[in-house]
Amino acid sequence: MVRQELFDQADAMKEQIVAWRRHFHRYPELSFQEVETARFVTEHLTSFGNLIISHPTPTSVVARLIGSKPGPVLAIRADMDALPIQEENTFEFTSERPGVMHACGHDGHTAMLLAAAQILSKQQAHLQGEIRFIFQHAEEQIPGGAQQVVDAGALQGVDWIIGMHLLSWIEIGRFGIAYGPMMASMDNFHITIHGRMAHAAYPHQSVDPIAIGTQVVSNLQHIVARYNDPTKPLVVSVTQFHGGTANNVIPSTVEISGTFRTLDPQIRAEAPVLMERIIRGVTEAHGASYAFRVETGYRPLINDHKVTQVMEEVISGLYGREQINIVEPAMGGEDFSAYAQKAPGTFIYIGAANKDKGITYPHHHPRFTIDEDALTAGVKLAIAAAFRFLNEGK
Repeated sequence: MVRQELFDQADAMKEQIVAWRRHFHRYPELSFQEVETARFVTEHLTSFGNLIISHPTPTSVVARLIGSKPGPVLAIRADMDALPIQEENTFEFTSERPGVMHACGHDGHTAMLLAAAQILSKQQAHLQGEIRFIFQHAEEQIPGGAQQVVDAGALQGVDWIIGMHLLSWIEIGRFGIAYGPMMASMDNFHITIHGRMAHAAYPHQSVDPIAIGTQVVSNLQHIVARYNDPTKPLVVSVTQFHGGTANNVIPSTVEISGTFRTLDPQIRAEAPVLMERIIRGVTEAHGASYAFRVETGYRPLINDHKVTQVMEEVISGLYGREQINIVEPAMGGEDFSAYAQKAPGTFIYIGAANKDKGITYPHHHPRFTIDEDALTAGVKLAIAAAFRFLNEGK
């Protein structure tokens, strides 16, 4: 059982946790560039004592807390990177780095796990097994930091892993869980259509890649509307279309890019095959050629049933079952899926919205923020999960 005094410590640390979060918010770093963030985390973890610290990649940090008795291994992950967004908030701790902002809550995730590591580092004598605190780089940018951390061996020997995410569309005090599929795969595609340039006054002399490209865009939607089983979610979104330099010139090429997302690994494999068949058919019908490339992103995030059940019980014990939302799968992506492929895991949403405080902006918005009262909830969940998984068994 977790001693109440540990939760009291989390409450007593609130000002420190908030200060850490604000420090990370003030000095955000983009994916694969989290040098100062990793240094800050490493220095504090070192000061706590009892932790074995390593760097699986140049800007990630892993701290191992090995209990006094042998047992299983639980990993807890926080992501540390920020986004290329110009912040529009006016806080005293607003980002000091132009064009870079913590607009997804990763500053809070890092602060929460740092606090949990500090509290649990003093509990070595009372733990059976090992807790592995993973401070991960580059969640926001494909190919993602999670797979790199896994490839470096950081999950070797891990029995279970949990991740937590502050969420702006769940009210503070509430939590979101999902059994099975939670988030979609996220892959990008890039199409180049090669036609023939001509003066706009003589379109018959061209092979117009703009006209052909618009047909490609339109026909790609048939994958979702007519080829895919409507009971299995699939999104194909064209988000970029670039071509031409002058009003009186039909260009020779256009560039088209976008993303496709699904919860089903088989559909994920089939979608690009269908896309290329459509692209080939449309371009060949009009005498053009094409190049098609898929940028592989994150796998679908599928939560382990048993680990999710344990975390539901942990949350219920702390805050009551009525505070838990069973959430529907979303088509956003998360590279936590790389960990869930390696060890049974689950991803938990922590409500961080507060309408009374005006904290309602969505993730990746230039005015995104969190209710900092949610931070101690994440610390307590990590503490309770550690004792439940290690000392009481799943």
